[in-house]
Amino acid sequence: MDLLVIAVVALLVIAACNQIAPRLGLASPLVLLGLGVAVGFLPMVGAIELDPEIVLEMVLPPLLFGAAVSMPVMDFRRELIAVAGLAVGLVVVTAVVLGLVVHTIVPDLPVAWAIALGAVLSPTDAVAVAIAKDLGVSHRIITILEGEGLFNDATALVLLSSATAVGLMTDTHALEPGSLVLDFVVALAVALLVGWVVGEVTTRVCARVSDPTANTVISFTIPFLASIPAEHLGGSGLVAAVVAGLVGSYRAPALVPPANRRTAQHNWRTVELVLEGGVFLTMGLQAYGIVEEVRQTTGGLAWAGLLALTAGALTVVLRAAFVVPLLAWLRSLGARSRRRYERAEERMSAFEQRLSHACDLDEEVIGARDLTPEEWKRALHRWSARLEHGRRKQRRARNDLDYFLNEPLGPREASVIIWAGMRGAVTLAAAQTLPLGTPMRPFLLLVALLVAAGSLVIQGLTLPALVRVARPQMAADGALEDERRRLVAVLGGALKDTALAQALSDRAGQLEVEPGGAGGITRSFSTVGRVLAHVDTARPRAEAPALTTTPLRRRRPAAPVTPTGPAVRTGQAAGGTWPR
Repeated sequence: MDLLVIAVVALLVIAACNQIAPRLGLASPLVLLGLGVAVGFLPMVGAIELDPEIVLEMVLPPLLFGAAVSMPVMDFRRELIAVAGLAVGLVVVTAVVLGLVVHTIVPDLPVAWAIALGAVLSPTDAVAVAIAKDLGVSHRIITILEGEGLFNDATALVLLSSATAVGLMTDTHALEPGSLVLDFVVALAVALLVGWVVGEVTTRVCARVSDPTANTVISFTIPFLASIPAEHLGGSGLVAAVVAGLVGSYRAPALVPPANRRTAQHNWRTVELVLEGGVFLTMGLQAYGIVEEVRQTTGGLAWAGLLALTAGALTVVLRAAFVVPLLAWLRSLGARSRRRYERAEERMSAFEQRLSHACDLDEEVIGARDLTPEEWKRALHRWSARLEHGRRKQRRARNDLDYFLNEPLGPREASVIIWAGMRGAVTLAAAQTLPLGTPMRPFLLLVALLVAAGSLVIQGLTLPALVRVARPQMAADGALEDERRRLVAVLGGALKDTALAQALSDRAGQLEVEPGGAGGITRSFSTVGRVLAHVDTARPRAEAPALTTTPLRRRRPAAPVTPTGPAVRTGQAAGGTWPR
């Protein structure tokens, strides 16, 4: 009964803080953390200790899955380089450098355990995303921070487990890089495979369930269906849960009914609120027990505070040293992508001109090629499919290019990304997974708690002021107008393909009933040529409006014309140059 009362009170506190925090100008997790610390130090409340396996195996998988399933896969694809750099490269660099610095300051702590502490302090927390969203910063910054938070937890935990294993085996001052790399690659590969399989299978199962309530119940099991097998196979359960969520985000719009998706999204928002709030409230309640344990064992509270201050400042410096060149490199990649797009656009225009010229053939040329109507239909289908494929690639390249140009990542945006890298609940949960035989374990737990709480309070409270001073690009106020312009641009880009496909379909249908003479074929090619010329005149490419940042949902491609017949011959003809 006592546990039930505590759970009910905790739910009410989470809901109340979620309503009160915006009025105070604070993020709800910060209020819950402060409230937990205050309650934990009350005399009538004893030391509270939460099994870290509960957080790592029961709380984090659904929390990360809920964030992944709500992330547009198109945005994640566009920011894959930035996310991978921050979630993998920055975590590894931070863990190693912090470990070496901690070992230098505390020589009694072996390098393996020092790097384990560095891995504990490496991952960022999702509270930064919530604060940034409330501040209205650009969608691209939100995507990078959210993507980083999805994967850096898993990277840090893999490094932690590897460093811990080396420390338990040797407990020397040497750490083998080869074992860390191998463990990380194996854990990542297994997690990717398991997460992809679970995401594909469960999405298809949900597509066959008509009841939205039953569909939501199934969705609640997906993160555990992915994380549990991945852990047993030696992979990262957190990465598997994230991959399953991304697969669901990509596949569900085409398979799952809209009513089921809406119901699941609302329920997952509730789950995220409860889990995230519970983690921060518990984190604050645990502070008293950790402080008392250090006071009774080592007594080095001041020394722990000094080390935590050094580690916290070093994480910000390392993040700045990594983010600035990363964003500069991304800008250079954007310039190269623009040049590649312009060259591809020239090739596409040349192909359309060749196709338009090839369509205006006379009966003499057609007779010289000795082709049947079925063979000409195959040629029409092949050329239209090639044109459709090229235009689809160009539309995606143009959308990506406009996305990068409309939301550049300059020094102002870099400052927000750097300062938003605050630590949180994963840091404390990971620290508590350190074995009982870890040297100076209570001291390391206190350092992790101080770094996490300090970064949440200092960076979380000052991030709004930084946004006001730095003035990075903010989310567009006219989001609906931008979305309308983007839809018009995409539809305009598809106009030529639609008209061409309709002309090909109409003429192919006529060829099925016309005799095998060349007149009908000639007229069909001339029709296609006129369609191309008409659309080029009606919709100049240069006047297409610029695209904006909000991604479109994936749509099913229109079914192409599928005439049958032998393969068409290609080569030079007397009347024109044929596309190959």
